Amino acid sequence: MEKKGLNEIRKMFRDFYVSKGHYPGKSASLIPKNDKSLLIINSGMAPLKPYFSGQETPPSRRMTTCQKCIRTGDIDNVGLTSRHGTFFEMLGNFSFGDYFKKESLTWGWEFITEVLKMPEDRIWATIYKDDEQAHDIWRSLGLPEERIVRLGKEDNFWEIGLGPCGPDSEIFYDRGPEYGCGKPDCRPGCDCDRYIEFWNHVFTQFSKEEDGSYSDLAHPNIDTGMGLERIACLMQDVDSIFDVDTIRYILDGVVELCGIPYESGNDKADVSIRIITDHLRSMVFMIADTITPSNEGRGYVLRRLIRRAARHGRMLGIQSGFLAGLADRVITVSGEAYPELTEKQDYIKNIISAEERQFMATLEQGESIIGEYIEELKHQNEKVLDGEKAFRLYDTYGFPLELTKEILAENGMSADTDGFSACMQKQRDTARAGRKNTEELGWEEGDTDIDVPETVFHGYDTLSGSGTVLALYRDGKPVQEATAGDQIVIYLDQTPFYAEGGGQVGDKGFMSTPNGRVEILNTTKSRGVFAHKGAVTEGVIRRGDTVCSTVSAALRNQTARNHTATHLLQKALREVLGTHVEQAGSFVNEKELRFDFSHFTAMKPEEIAQTEQLVNEKICEFIPVTTTETSFAEAQKMGAMALFGEKYGERVRVVSCGDFSVELCGGTHVSNSGQIGALKIMSESGVASGVRRIVAVTGTGILDAAKRAEETVAEVSEAMKSRPDQVAARASALMAELRDTKRELEEFKKAAMDSSLDAMIRDAAEINGVRLITKQFSDYNMNDLRSLSDEIRAACDHTAMVFATVSGGKVTLLVSLTDDLTARGLHAGKMIKQIAAKVGGGGGGKADMAQAGGRNPEGISEAFKVAEELLA
Repeated sequence: MEKKGLNEIRKMFRDFYVSKGHYPGKSASLIPKNDKSLLIINSGMAPLKPYFSGQETPPSRRMTTCQKCIRTGDIDNVGLTSRHGTFFEMLGNFSFGDYFKKESLTWGWEFITEVLKMPEDRIWATIYKDDEQAHDIWRSLGLPEERIVRLGKEDNFWEIGLGPCGPDSEIFYDRGPEYGCGKPDCRPGCDCDRYIEFWNHVFTQFSKEEDGSYSDLAHPNIDTGMGLERIACLMQDVDSIFDVDTIRYILDGVVELCGIPYESGNDKADVSIRIITDHLRSMVFMIADTITPSNEGRGYVLRRLIRRAARHGRMLGIQSGFLAGLADRVITVSGEAYPELTEKQDYIKNIISAEERQFMATLEQGESIIGEYIEELKHQNEKVLDGEKAFRLYDTYGFPLELTKEILAENGMSADTDGFSACMQKQRDTARAGRKNTEELGWEEGDTDIDVPETVFHGYDTLSGSGTVLALYRDGKPVQEATAGDQIVIYLDQTPFYAEGGGQVGDKGFMSTPNGRVEILNTTKSRGVFAHKGAVTEGVIRRGDTVCSTVSAALRNQTARNHTATHLLQKALREVLGTHVEQAGSFVNEKELRFDFSHFTAMKPEEIAQTEQLVNEKICEFIPVTTTETSFAEAQKMGAMALFGEKYGERVRVVSCGDFSVELCGGTHVSNSGQIGALKIMSESGVASGVRRIVAVTGTGILDAAKRAEETVAEVSEAMKSRPDQVAARASALMAELRDTKRELEEFKKAAMDSSLDAMIRDAAEINGVRLITKQFSDYNMNDLRSLSDEIRAACDHTAMVFATVSGGKVTLLVSLTDDLTARGLHAGKMIKQIAAKVGGGGGGKADMAQAGGRNPEGISEAFKVAEELLA
């Protein structure tokens, strides 16, 4: 068969299924949307689950995608085998209640035999043992009986708990007897490497019930998945994914840098080269999808991958700071299929460089510490590193637990993961759960499947209108009527109230009938159904009533002003900082706007000023703001910015502020940029690694901010006993006075130490020829203790010093040894670990000097005794 490149195969698959009437969906972001069951997208169908479940309407009943995926479950095998990788692409075609088995298998056969031109006599298929329909289809396509293998439920039946499930059929390629085990019954299902499964067709036709029975689905679905790297291996006749054309190009870059030939073997150099190659692909795609290194969740996965690759580069002798340069190779081979890689190239490289630089700053010290731990374990004839020490490596030196385990494994050891987890749990803030607490229990909606049709929204054009009450909920249960004082949720057939979405808060206002009035305090929606949450203030409201709905015009207009300003702000940030800027979250209400965006460093004051100025220039130009409903394809031609990873239907709403800002958006906006008035950036800060946040106000919100600032200046003026226009000068004078006072205090402290120096040396204890000086101070800092230690070291030999200082209830310890004592084998770093234990702390350091902290000042005298015992 003719060899095909990986990029070529991807395009051939897409084009083939488009010719069969499939909608070509873009790869979803690696960040799952509204799916708490997944940390990172790990399969082709994962982003499409809302379509299969009926929660969302797909853009077409036939779809085809090439989905980028990350799997880290078997990361320890990456580099050790020819097929394991953390990053891969999954080709798939899907039917949402449209075609079924016949079309799925017939088109699959057509693609592999007529498009890819794979030899028919090498193709095998497995089916579920009772799936006669799949068997007959394969036979009708010409597949011989002997190449159709029936397997049981564990191999050819897809199900996860209760709900949709069904049989599947896997397609295999026979690589030839030279790859086999030689057994006469060798065929698909055998553990040898002869038969390679490369395409799975899942026929979701049943629903598993609670009693274990299976019922037929009214609309069966098709879900297929073919690993792009795996089919590329077959089409290029190579044994390893690392020899596939695009991946080999990345690997060759690693080889060029390290200067070590790649032998496709299992020695340490080959393993390290493969690990770096694989991890480069993952880190580039993850960062492009706005994932940034952190100590939790997806960010932790990314941090682990970057740091693992950096360490293996170090093992190969590559100088630090090499990963960003190699990232260019990933972008070169994948940028055409995934344009976001090219668009964010500088951003991706900056994030990688920053993380690698941060890791390298502590790697050497961390490796030294873990080396000491390993030597201690060997000396103690033990194999398991204490969990607290593993956590210290993680918390202090940035060593992910998995990296510590990997280094230990290289020495035949392991880590106490339970102990590590206990330390991690102890450190975590219980508030991190961050789950929203709903105080208004009357607003609970109960069953999420409210049996009402989708709400018609006409609030873009009007702030009032009538509607019929289709359902009423109180305390999470449906009711026929509600009276004054009840907190309720109202469902209408049509509404002018905007429902919370796209970062914009829901509308507030009121509804009224001749018999009652309801104050609406929030509006949300689910599956196109709007929930109006509020309280009955007068009379009674009944199911079936016709209500007059009125949105608060002031709140809506103020919110719209902030929403349009957010669009201008995003565009301005891309102009000032670069096109790597992407929205990472937003919140818009009547008071302010909050915009989170991808950027790798704090904005400079001049960048903030430039951004603010550009937005205000566009406001002053009084640019018309227009909205257009069009197809997604047409919106792309218009240059509309979309939220990356967001799924859009065939029809979308485009909001344009002239040709300056064009975005896909369903929110409410002003009709002219001049209506915003002005924008003032109140703050710029970091909210996560690689994510910045701007908080800004507009219009009359600026007046409110100015008033608060005036009040603050007035309070400061009163406290400083000065006029407002003299506050700055008064503050400068006080700071100068404070500096002088501090300098005098330091001079006094040094004079006091110098005067007591001779006494400390004279009163020192003599233990085995070592002069031991112990002294407790109050409110001294570590620099003070070091200075004192240096003076004594300069004046004396064979002297050990153990100093303690207490400040704010915390203990700081210093152990310092003169050079002749370190030459005799004494080690301050080892001594301080035992000494610090008496004050409830720990620490470490070099042979001549070490420091530690603790929380128990009462233990200082006992700590000094430990020092005496260590010298005895």
